[in-house]
Amino acid sequence: MSNYYVSLFLVTTLIFSCTRPKSPDEQLMESLGELPQLTGKSDYLKSPFTSAGDRLYLIGNQDGSFPDMGWHVEGEMGGIWMHPIKLMDGFTASLSSGEKSICLDQGTSFANYSMANAIQFDGSEMGLEVRRVHFVPDGKPGIVILYEIKNVDASEKSIRFNFNAYVDLMPVWLGDRSGMVDSTDVISFDEQTQTFTGKDLGNDWFTVWGGSNEFILNPSEISCEMNPKGKGASAGSEVDLMIPSGQSIQIPIFIAGSDQSNLEALETFADLKSTYVEDFFSKKSRYEKLRQTAEIQIPDQELQEAYEWIKYNTDWLVRDVPGIGRGFGAGLQDYPWWFGVDSEYTIQGLITTGRKDLVYSTIELIHSLSEKENGNGRIVHEVSTNGIVFNPGNINETPQWASTIWEVYRWTGDREFLETYFPGIEKGLNWLLEENDKDGNLLPDGYGMMEIHGLESEMIDVAAYSQKAFADAAQMAEILGEYELAKRYQQTADALAEKINTDFWVPEFGSYADFIGTAEEALHLIDGAIIRADTLNKPWAVKELKATKAKLSTLPKDQKQGFVLYHNWVVNTPMETGIADPEKARIALATGEKYTNPFGVFVTGIDRDEQAESEDGTFSGSKIFSYTGAVMTLPTGVQAIGENNYGNPDAALDYLKRMTRSFGFALPGSIYEVSPDYGMFTQAWNMYSFAVPIITQFFGIQPDAGNRVIYIRPQMPTDWENASIQKVLIGDNEISMTYEKSGDQLSIEITQTEKKWGISIEIPESYSKVKVLGKEVSSDTKDGFRRILMTGAKARIEASKN
Repeated sequence: MSNYYVSLFLVTTLIFSCTRPKSPDEQLMESLGELPQLTGKSDYLKSPFTSAGDRLYLIGNQDGSFPDMGWHVEGEMGGIWMHPIKLMDGFTASLSSGEKSICLDQGTSFANYSMANAIQFDGSEMGLEVRRVHFVPDGKPGIVILYEIKNVDASEKSIRFNFNAYVDLMPVWLGDRSGMVDSTDVISFDEQTQTFTGKDLGNDWFTVWGGSNEFILNPSEISCEMNPKGKGASAGSEVDLMIPSGQSIQIPIFIAGSDQSNLEALETFADLKSTYVEDFFSKKSRYEKLRQTAEIQIPDQELQEAYEWIKYNTDWLVRDVPGIGRGFGAGLQDYPWWFGVDSEYTIQGLITTGRKDLVYSTIELIHSLSEKENGNGRIVHEVSTNGIVFNPGNINETPQWASTIWEVYRWTGDREFLETYFPGIEKGLNWLLEENDKDGNLLPDGYGMMEIHGLESEMIDVAAYSQKAFADAAQMAEILGEYELAKRYQQTADALAEKINTDFWVPEFGSYADFIGTAEEALHLIDGAIIRADTLNKPWAVKELKATKAKLSTLPKDQKQGFVLYHNWVVNTPMETGIADPEKARIALATGEKYTNPFGVFVTGIDRDEQAESEDGTFSGSKIFSYTGAVMTLPTGVQAIGENNYGNPDAALDYLKRMTRSFGFALPGSIYEVSPDYGMFTQAWNMYSFAVPIITQFFGIQPDAGNRVIYIRPQMPTDWENASIQKVLIGDNEISMTYEKSGDQLSIEITQTEKKWGISIEIPESYSKVKVLGKEVSSDTKDGFRRILMTGAKARIEASKN
């Protein structure tokens, strides 16, 4: 063979043996497969999803369309939001080649990733496979959309890609109260920067979008029309493509916004364009850390997966608004802003999963908003992202704030944190009783969690949370050297505990009362309850309520006592807080079981009927948004926590499994606010309902970070013979735990990074033989449990009952 042919052979071999280096876009697309992923149901392609970051999020339908949705700002809660303004109602795209054309707004499948989404479109008519991917980088008011188009035909294809943006620059809910007035939008194209800009004519609100340097979008006619409401504007753009047979291309679209200037939006756009691949991998790394922190391995794989995704869900809800603050919203799509009580529940679960950063920023935000609005320790209820307070606070939110601060301190041991927020707690508890306890009986009057019109007497949840608040505040005051205050707070807590277990207990119903009030107040409320039950066709409830009414009619109008009317879920709060007498708790928890369906606990018990146990399909809610007939995760989580508090982990697990039936029912990777598929499609307080029962009760992790001691008292469901949790962050310590049980044999092992911390492992006294492997400091028994205090990097006990 001549040298020429040898050289030609080598060159040809080299060309065909070397794989073309993957482009950054291809690397990004390929790495999607490494993320946690769930696929949606075809029946729910017309329901919403989100692609979310802390500065911006997108909400559309799983088929890729952007219909008008939501009720807070009617029809405007979807699209692209950069709070406190909206940027776009959405976008469409199309592909055309010769006489053939397809609109990319009727996706055939939806995949949800922990931090991204992908929608598949049917391009078979044109010999194409088409996918749309979106993600929002951390800390940036912008979004990246990638269209991946693969030519699956045998020949090269010439394709025209059209992208159509529907701008709608408008203010958030309550914007008018802060002078935010929506005006008409206009769109321009800048030849120099190759970008489109949308502007609100009456405000310095801007959105900028365009393609990459490789795929420049030029102005064109609109294809694939949308018809959103509002004062927005639309613009089309296009780029021509050549796609070799068997090859794929990725077309990135970048959308950025600013409520300050066009220059700021352009700078964000340029930043997105130059760093979006790095942004993707940075966020991917952060989400992997979320997964690994407080990661559980349990026998119930569905519950384990739901718990993992709830950590991602909470991150989707973070709203960082310059000039206002950073904290998680309550739920999407209609509650993206901040709530006192939603934060209070969520934080108690969130701190157990290692999100101290988000816990601290949310607490700072709610505190500052409350101080600005009220200034007396009262905690706000609902605040829009422009800082306007809608509701200055229901009564329950102020005592719950005290318990939230205490719980965070238990996990962090941060004395400076305690010193910062305790003065507000002291003011709030003064406000609670001085301004809301009309008759001086320590039971504040006013709305609690149940915002039923007229139901604002002495509510059971307000009483239970007040009792816990004073007990928790007593411990905080003790730590801060306020000994007389601590004594007074504890006396109040003890008195409230007595009242809850006497005045609120209604033996004939086997339940704590919804409220304490006069017979006249109860008669007024009962008429509304009868109308509700009759309208919902709940004859058992109508019968019960009429019998109650007949009995009440014989009482003096001003006679005050506890009444059971609605069987609201809040009657379970004495068990949630652990203040219920054990025998009353046993009876009340059994009563609570009656007001459930396969997804969990009814918000209002009289909405239940005998068909409830077979109601395992879609929720038939009213066209006008309402919680009537709702089963929700918060009431169900409260019931689970209550069961655990009184030694019933199997019953608690049953409630967790009920909630898990809603996981992915409509949106893969998420649990709806109202089970299984109504209301907000992702909800913050799911973190409370799952993390608290699992981490603090099943695994039994109860920290005292201030004293550098962690108490471990596992309370596992019967069938959980093996379980573990890794990387639980407590103060500056990190622990991992394994639990193994076989017959009468039990072993518990704890590892920690701070060797000098104390680990108190507590097991039932029925385990008569105990082997301690590690550095034992002390051992004693209390309340039927043997407690072994150990230090060192590893603490392990092996025990048996014989």
